[in-house]
Amino acid sequence: MSSPTPTPPPGPETSSIGSQQTQTQQQTQTQQSEPQENQPNQQSDFNIGEEYGTARKNLPPAGILAICIAVVLVIVAAYALTHRAHALSSGTMDDVTVVAVPGQDMVMVAINVTVQNNAEKPSWIHTIRATLDTGKEKHDDDASPAVDAQRYFQAFPALKQHAIAFLMPEARLDAQSKTSGTIVVSFPVNQDVFNARKSLTVTVAPYEELPVVITK
Repeated sequence: MSSPTPTPPPGPETSSIGSQQTQTQQQTQTQQSEPQENQPNQQSDFNIGEEYGTARKNLPPAGILAICIAVVLVIVAAYALTHRAHALSSGTMDDVTVVAVPGQDMVMVAINVTVQNNAEKPSWIHTIRATLDTGKEKHDDDASPAVDAQRYFQAFPALKQHAIAFLMPEARLDAQSKTSGTIVVSFPVNQDVFNARKSLTVTVAPYEELPVVITK
């Protein structure tokens, strides 16, 4: 009776070969799975306009914007109307006396004017100026200081025949009242040209108010 042939145990070389095969299979599987894991994510769309916004998205609706602008304009207009400088109501040129300066193409003129202050508070005159329009050219002159005007009266007595108290810069204009006075000016024209003038204008400008313009 024959006995079965025994199977010899695996030798060292056989075990090593099997181990190497197992490692090679694991490396192959790892290499196959790595490209799938390392693949970059699919590129997504990026719009920089969405990041920073647009005028259409950031600004309020056009209707609301138009209403806001209209309200601002109304406020500005109301402020301008209520805070604008007001003019003295009226003025008149009551008398004009002219005297020719001998030997010169020049005239001295004394003008009586009245200014009506209709404001609720007094004001003070800043400047007084006269303008002669001959039709061909214009000449301007500021009212003479009181000292000079008095000296002109002494040199030309006819100049003061209708004169009253001088009306000068810094004169007070009482509220709700009239103020009258004489100013003295000169123009570089002869008396004939002055008499044939187109117009004579006196401008009285109080502080912080619109001037009163009187033309005759």
